[in-house]
Amino acid sequence: MTAALGATAALLGGCGPSAPKSAPGPAQVTVIVAHPRQVPLTRDYTGRLSAHREANVLARVPGVLLKRFYREGTAVKAGEPLFEIDPAPYRAALDGALAALAEARANATNAHVTAQRDRALIASHLVSQAQLDTDEAAERSTAALVKQAEANVETARINLGYTDVTSPIAGIAGEQQVTEGAMVGQGTPTLLTTVDQIDPIYVNFDEPATQQEELAAQRQSGLVSTTDGEAGKVQITLPNGMTYGQSGTVDFHSASVDPSTGSIALRGIIPNPGHILLPGMFVNVRLTVGVIRHAFLIPQAALQRDGAGGAYVLAVSGGKVIERHVKTDGTHGTDWIVSGGLTDGDRIVIAGIQNAHPGAAVSAQLAESP
Repeated sequence: MTAALGATAALLGGCGPSAPKSAPGPAQVTVIVAHPRQVPLTRDYTGRLSAHREANVLARVPGVLLKRFYREGTAVKAGEPLFEIDPAPYRAALDGALAALAEARANATNAHVTAQRDRALIASHLVSQAQLDTDEAAERSTAALVKQAEANVETARINLGYTDVTSPIAGIAGEQQVTEGAMVGQGTPTLLTTVDQIDPIYVNFDEPATQQEELAAQRQSGLVSTTDGEAGKVQITLPNGMTYGQSGTVDFHSASVDPSTGSIALRGIIPNPGHILLPGMFVNVRLTVGVIRHAFLIPQAALQRDGAGGAYVLAVSGGKVIERHVKTDGTHGTDWIVSGGLTDGDRIVIAGIQNAHPGAAVSAQLAESP
């Protein structure tokens, strides 16, 4: 009987009120301390590459194309022979012009001797004034014929020189457009090939005029400096996603806005010693337009946007979460550039954001430096 009463008491004791549970602690978050710094301000565009210099190699005199001296697609130097046009007719023309020049000089010499003799005899009245006038006119005429013959020789020499077709610039020689044995230069100059200079190389791209206006306002307010050496730097990304190893600079900036697109034409020049970049390629262009004097770099995971599209971050102050609306100016590497809304020393939540809400108490842990 006593044992039964003890068991009953034990059951009743088990049904009594349980011990109070401890309240959950504040959520754990990881934060970084924001400090201002100078950050390059960049803009991204799509650009197209073009040769630094382009030259058409033309047949400037008519004739039969005899030889090609270069290998298509290889580098050539300025003045290097590329083709030969049959020089025989032009060599004969030069020889004829030289003979005509010799005859003209002989006639001019004879006329000069005659006129000189008449001038010596005119005082003694051994020749008439009319004869002297005639001989002096012949002297002048034959001297002029010498000048004309000299010009004909020079023309014949130039035409003979045109039979050796050379490269006007240094670059990469293109495909041969006319085969050997063809008649070229009939009526109009014939295109034989092209030479493109691709080191350095141009990249052409357009910048919206609105971004120019925004940059001007930032520069006027002192937020952005464009006098830094980074301003005007051009970096390109290849179609395969790789960043090209050398950077360039902007060397042309249009003074007018294209009314059809509302953009301004820009051109950068980039070293291309390995000929990796080729004319016609589309590339991504990152242009450094200046330097933000007072900016914060915030990891992309820490920046959020509300329903209206405004950017904000969560910060910890006094053990509680607060919301800070910020102004962004693009990215730098994997971080957002924040140019407004933060102060030096703000502790920004970068991990545990799902447990952090404005006004909530949290336990903040400082992120380890990478």
